[in-house]
Amino acid sequence: MLEEDEFMLVVNGEERLIKASADMPLLWALRQEVGLSGVKFGCGAGLCGACTVHLDGSPVRSCVLPLGSVGSSEVTTLEGIQDDPLAERLFDAWLEIDVMQCGYCQAGQIMSAHALLKDNPTPSNEEIDMAMEGNICRCGTYPRIREAIRIASEEEEA
Repeated sequence: MLEEDEFMLVVNGEERLIKASADMPLLWALRQEVGLSGVKFGCGAGLCGACTVHLDGSPVRSCVLPLGSVGSSEVTTLEGIQDDPLAERLFDAWLEIDVMQCGYCQAGQIMSAHALLKDNPTPSNEEIDMAMEGNICRCGTYPRIREAIRIASEEEEA
């Protein structure tokens, strides 16, 4: 039986006992309590996408998601997709066309792109833009992000 401020989360396929307040943002539980640094703090208001993780496969902003509302959903972070073939295609495409400048937003960008390609392996440019909306890149690498997603989707077809 869990205590009032204890939560059992499934993070990257592993059960993790978190001792924290129910209103603690998932972002801080992942970073401070679990020790995962792939999820980034950007705006704290769910507007920039740097904190994007998957909740049961769908991208969510972890900075505004209270720990107490995660329930039995599975949380996946950048660290949790590293051995996934789709993620490897995305990582390779990101490097191939040199998407990153400062790199701060890229974990969230990749998590959103990964969710998109899982659901839609061959998206149009419009579908890419819609799925990536809300993931802000202050360096303005949006054309390269779209191209990297396009390359990763084309590799799936091959």
